[in-house]
Amino acid sequence: MSALPITMKALRYEKPFVHAVVDIPLPVVRDNDVLIKVDACGVCGTDLHIHEGEFIAKFPLVPGHEVVGRVAAVGKDVKAFKLGERVVADNSELCGECFYCRRGKALLCEHFNAHGVTMPGAFAEYCAYPAGKVFHITHLSPVDATLLEPASCAAHGLEKIRPEIGSSVLMFGAGPTGLVLAQLLRNNGGCHVLIAAPKGSKMALAKQLDAADEYIELDRGDATPQFEKIKADNPYGFDIVVEATGSAKILEDSINYVRRGGKLVVYGVYNNAARVTWPPSKIFGDEITILGSFSETYMFPTAIAYLDGPSPKVKVHGIVNKTFRLEQWEECLEAIRNKSAIKAAIVFE
Repeated sequence: MSALPITMKALRYEKPFVHAVVDIPLPVVRDNDVLIKVDACGVCGTDLHIHEGEFIAKFPLVPGHEVVGRVAAVGKDVKAFKLGERVVADNSELCGECFYCRRGKALLCEHFNAHGVTMPGAFAEYCAYPAGKVFHITHLSPVDATLLEPASCAAHGLEKIRPEIGSSVLMFGAGPTGLVLAQLLRNNGGCHVLIAAPKGSKMALAKQLDAADEYIELDRGDATPQFEKIKADNPYGFDIVVEATGSAKILEDSINYVRRGGKLVVYGVYNNAARVTWPPSKIFGDEITILGSFSETYMFPTAIAYLDGPSPKVKVHGIVNKTFRLEQWEECLEAIRNKSAIKAAIVFE
């Protein structure tokens, strides 16, 4: 590869809503770091929350947490990577020493950091990651490979759910991570999955990917008839209900579809101020388990095994339906906001 530049182009936020494409120094490469020349970086609803100062973002910030690229440089202690190799990176950096890390609960690290959220991310020409968080890829295109980070989160969700063989699943929403999780559930335990989501491009893609066994298209104006049909067709409810829309209103109602002894999975990304109200007597009397699934740790190898093969077990092509350059960031944000993008990516090639 050619000699590295001194500076790079990056999208930088000074504070929520205030951003610009600027020239900044290349990241410092620590002894055990891999410097990645970014080919593409995925954009998701979390980035919209970060734009608005929500989630766990720390400013000033270069966002971007779904990186795909090539090795541009390595620290002196790195042995496993060579220049030019295609890679993706786990965006999390954990302390390894806090109360939770010492108990094997690294995702709950008290000093949890994430590239693109609390530390410099990949909406930039280059980004540096610890070598232990970098993974080789082979088959996926750069744009499709941006789904590996969301797929890692979905794989973590699968671990949390631990479905029993033959479980029935209702998933509200047909967003990118939901479509991956639906496929993982069908691949593990032979779950029967029903996706309920509004008619449109996301639902059409769900069918194209064969993500579920059944589909219910919800009327955007009044979905009452469809909700009633789901209940009529499934009088005992579902073993697992996954709320993947990020709507607190739908989450609040989701408990009414959970079978006695079943599980409700809080899977969407919600506004910090969002609240739900559930009757404790129902949770108690029906022995309902409520699960949160936030991010992931150590799940990239699993995601790569499912997605990055000549015959992938989980299909993602078409989920990213819009790509943008850094200079088109406002246009990209609007596509995420108005949902014309199922998923977007910033591309550098």
